[in-house]
Amino acid sequence: MATLTAAEYEAVAARHPAVFAGSRRKQVTRLIVGLGFVAYLVFAWWFFAVGTVLANGNWGIAGVYLADWVSYETRPNIVFTSDGLKVKYPRFSAYSDQRQPEWVELQDVRAPGLAGRVAMTIGNGAVLVEPGQVSARRGGESLAITVAPDQTVTAAEPLPAWAGQKKPGGTIVLSFGFSGSVQIEGDEVKVRHRFWGWEDFVFDPNSPFWGKSLGEVMSLILSGDRIEPGMSNAQLAWDNILNNSEWQHGDVWLKLGQTIVMAFVGTVFASLLAFPLAFAAARNVTRNRVVNQVTKRLFDFLRSVDMLIWALFFTRAFGPGPLAGISAIFFTDTGTFGKLYSEALENIDDRQREGIRSVGAAPVLVQRYGVIPQVLPLFISQSLYFWESNTRSATIIGAVGAGGIGLKLWEAMRTNSDWENVAYMVLLILIVVFVFDNISNFLRKRLVNQSVA
Repeated sequence: MATLTAAEYEAVAARHPAVFAGSRRKQVTRLIVGLGFVAYLVFAWWFFAVGTVLANGNWGIAGVYLADWVSYETRPNIVFTSDGLKVKYPRFSAYSDQRQPEWVELQDVRAPGLAGRVAMTIGNGAVLVEPGQVSARRGGESLAITVAPDQTVTAAEPLPAWAGQKKPGGTIVLSFGFSGSVQIEGDEVKVRHRFWGWEDFVFDPNSPFWGKSLGEVMSLILSGDRIEPGMSNAQLAWDNILNNSEWQHGDVWLKLGQTIVMAFVGTVFASLLAFPLAFAAARNVTRNRVVNQVTKRLFDFLRSVDMLIWALFFTRAFGPGPLAGISAIFFTDTGTFGKLYSEALENIDDRQREGIRSVGAAPVLVQRYGVIPQVLPLFISQSLYFWESNTRSATIIGAVGAGGIGLKLWEAMRTNSDWENVAYMVLLILIVVFVFDNISNFLRKRLVNQSVA
């Protein structure tokens, strides 16, 4: 194909000005739209101060949160007392006065959990706590800190880069990177030592199987003497897993089941109610304009209020629990299904109805054989999609008191310390959503293929 020269192009443009004017108009329009989009992005960047937000973002905290998802912390608190140093652990910790972690050494022991000195190894550093004195080392640097009980915390020399103090005499925080941190206050030393993995995920310290290898546990289950006279070792192991005090597997799985039930029941009830109401809203099925408008406005009202707002309302009405979640999904989806179903009915092929009506069939039979076969696969397909979607939504509304795993997830997040538990529940939710998404897609494809055939 020959290419036009500039002179030939101008000659053609002169003979057909209307055609080329339209082409130039489109080019100018595209240019204006592109420049407008760029201008909008520049304005949004300036108006929301995106650059400043990014520059001032505390990315270090984000990194710590991410690390908390795939690790756990052991958190001993060393309290200064008149009798020495008292080592305490959180309520559900694997350690206590009688059981210290291997990286904590109590020296000059005077009573369980009470010592004259406490030595700790944290990553590539070490900390020695004594009454009125804390000595720390990281890499090749050392730091001596004097602690006046209930008064001030003072460093004997300038603080290294891995230590910080906001005000003179105030708390000094020592950072050991991923391995953890030590917070030195006037009355206690708070230690946070981080390790990769999820601690005590299967058995907690109260279980007779805790601390044993997989081979030892299987040996006890298969051939060991009964630990509890009233049940087999296999039953005992399963009971210990379900009632793990730190991970609470049984309660988490129960709440996850509640979330699945909430999504399923709410979606089914909404589908069943929206189905007959959609016939009343469809103008080509129900000729009464008043009935059409009243039904459609009902759908608008139900779906215009967000599911989260409905959940708050029903939590107030029924109290926290799955009933509030089911009701919220039911109300929202009834409005959505009603609109989708009625629009599908208004777009059916009327020739099938006319064919059924021409043989003298009753109005009910006309709808049964002339309408429903056309729209039923679409109705079921839409319901399946919303069932899968509501599994995610049920998690969100559960966080406001509607029950299910959402409430459990919110409780774990509020502690700001159990992020490994949060990661565990998020992983379970992802698995459930993945499974339900594939089931929904499979069933929808089968319905589409059957309707085409």
